[in-house]
Amino acid sequence: MDAFSEILSGVKLNGAVFFTAEFSAPWGFSTPASRQMAAKVAPGAAHLVLYHLLIEGGAVIEMEDGESIALVPGDIVIFPHGDPHHMSSGKGTRPPFPNYGITAKIKARDLSPLRAGGGGAISRFVCGYMTCDPHLSRPILDGLPSVFKVNVRTDPSGHWLEGSILHLVEESVSGRVGSEAMLAKLSEALFVDTLRRHEPPMTYLTRWRLQLAAQSLKKTSRGIAEIATDIGYESEAAFSRAFKREFGQSPGRYRSDHKGVANQNGQRTHGIGGNVSVVE
Repeated sequence: MDAFSEILSGVKLNGAVFFTAEFSAPWGFSTPASRQMAAKVAPGAAHLVLYHLLIEGGAVIEMEDGESIALVPGDIVIFPHGDPHHMSSGKGTRPPFPNYGITAKIKARDLSPLRAGGGGAISRFVCGYMTCDPHLSRPILDGLPSVFKVNVRTDPSGHWLEGSILHLVEESVSGRVGSEAMLAKLSEALFVDTLRRHEPPMTYLTRWRLQLAAQSLKKTSRGIAEIATDIGYESEAAFSRAFKREFGQSPGRYRSDHKGVANQNGQRTHGIGGNVSVVE
């Protein structure tokens, strides 16, 4: 299994498209923090990753800290930590923006395009989300900024994903059986494809293996050198340096600080990664 697949195999992703729009300039809307969005689109989700895929026209993303990102057709912009943001036609628009009936369409799970705006240049886009366990996904999420964009039209696979999503959005509006389930899977594929384009797989692999090592330090009495070897380090010293960069403390100190936390219920664990067993 390649490095990137190894990481994603331990992260359960569930995705969906929840909103499509065809807006004419000037236009704009605001998206709250993901914990508020979750109640509308994915009740009970532990963590929500939001994205917008621009199909046609232009748009501008504005973060609450003032960061601004211009989008062109084919750009997908992702918010790994669910930060609140504004999306608009840009020039001449300022929040607060009208709701345009967006909330009602989301609650009704209506994927027909919402058409609104001031009558100018047209922008078309699709909005979606991914749900995941924030702890299992930490090696991926922690390495990502609050917002980033990738253009999916740089190769055939990206074109295929974009076209397939648009086709299935149309199918779901027409009520064709199974369209929403397929759309969810394609949404997940789009998210994975975007991550592949943005960060080197080895970065994820390193973080993932260090997370496994941290779990073993907390839950077992295995030696540090043994744990280092298990996750691919040739020496305990190299492992210790990498571990300290990731967690801010040495493996020994980390183990001391977390000693007993995993045994509060009178259990002791052995093994690492997917081979953990519980001994009463």
